[in-house]
Amino acid sequence: MTTQSPASLTWKLGILSRDYQQYAALLTPLLPDNVTLCSSTNDPSQFDTHGIQLALGDPDLLAQIVEQCHELRWIQSTFAGNAPLLRAAKRDYQLTGVKGIFDQQMREYVFSYLLYFARNLEAFNLARHKTTNKWHPPAFDELAGKTLGIAGAGDIAAGLVDVATLFGMQVIGLNRSGTATADYAKIYRPEEKLTFASQCDYLLSLLPDTLATRHFIDDALLQALPAHCVLINAGRGITIDDEALINALSTKQISAAVLDVFVDEPLPDEHPYWALPNAYITQHTAAISREADVAVIFKGNLIRFLEAQPLIYAFDFDKGY
Repeated sequence: MTTQSPASLTWKLGILSRDYQQYAALLTPLLPDNVTLCSSTNDPSQFDTHGIQLALGDPDLLAQIVEQCHELRWIQSTFAGNAPLLRAAKRDYQLTGVKGIFDQQMREYVFSYLLYFARNLEAFNLARHKTTNKWHPPAFDELAGKTLGIAGAGDIAAGLVDVATLFGMQVIGLNRSGTATADYAKIYRPEEKLTFASQCDYLLSLLPDTLATRHFIDDALLQALPAHCVLINAGRGITIDDEALINALSTKQISAAVLDVFVDEPLPDEHPYWALPNAYITQHTAAISREADVAVIFKGNLIRFLEAQPLIYAFDFDKGY
């Protein structure tokens, strides 16, 4: 008996995303004749799971219906992080995420805040409100000679290293393997996190959401940071022990924190972070998935799927990334 190739079969595709209309408009002209868009919605209760073999969408929405997709072969997520799907019991399909589309946004986000704090822009802006001696400049610094620590030294982080080097910064990294392709001054492993933290003038967290990274940024790590350190979390909210960070900010144990991601989103209006003057909230906007970019990744992976080739940006369910 000869096994039919994926290219010779017919496939049913479903879209479940908050941006489903944009994705449907982008993807419909790209689909080959043997792939049919059968369901497109932003409501999991309205998603037709019957016979769906391929899906594209937001992982938190897809996680609500993935168990009912009994014929599912592949999900293309619209996000880089996919904890809701990775934690679901169902694993008998391929899950792919998005990479390579966040680098420019992340560079702009991170260096906006590095320069904001180094040059003390807030103090310069407030100087106009002084009644006298307005021309006397506030204290300010430069990035050259400072150490940027990146926890989660992976693909997105690699795009920051060269820029930091151009500013004259030293960049150290931390990741699970203790190795990286970018030109870090040194790479640390998780068990060395306190030594890593003690050297950081700025600490950027791009850690993924895994069991091993839950509350990785804890009281011990925060105490190891220099008092002038600024923490930037553009990775995952679960990696920070919120109680410990609130205490560190309240007592000026560290200088400030820029927080883009949280365990609960939207961050409730009554959350203590909003009331802390040295907590800077950016509403999960550091690097967003643009529909056109995701559509390009989906199209490339669809071609690979139909040709029975390995998919790019595939997740390992056991590792969680």
